[in-house]
Amino acid sequence: MRGGGLRLSAGTQWTAAAHVITAVIGSGVLSLAWSVAQLGWVAGPGIMLVFAAVTALQSMMFADCYRSPDPEVGPHRNRTYGDAVERTLGTSSAWVCLLLQQTALFGYGVAYTVTAAISSS
Repeated sequence: MRGGGLRLSAGTQWTAAAHVITAVIGSGVLSLAWSVAQLGWVAGPGIMLVFAAVTALQSMMFADCYRSPDPEVGPHRNRTYGDAVERTLGTSSAWVCLLLQQTALFGYGVAYTVTAAISSS
């Protein structure tokens, strides 16, 4: 590369989607093919479409919760998922949500560690 510098390009929605897909698929690419093969030719692609629909719905819901009470011009920005839950459902619901979220993140960390250990041996 000429100039010796690192060239960064501006991202688009397509590049952002590609990075998200790469990150999600990268962690489960080996087990995904085996799992779909176990489901068969009808249920496998069908369940993948169901998971894609749930992911799209969840993404739209998260986008709508960024501003409240109106998703377009709401005066309050919810910078975290906990902020959105607290503003919408109350403080006690936010505590429960954050507890479940942190527990899930801990579980994911354990699962990735075990999977990496099994894969490396």
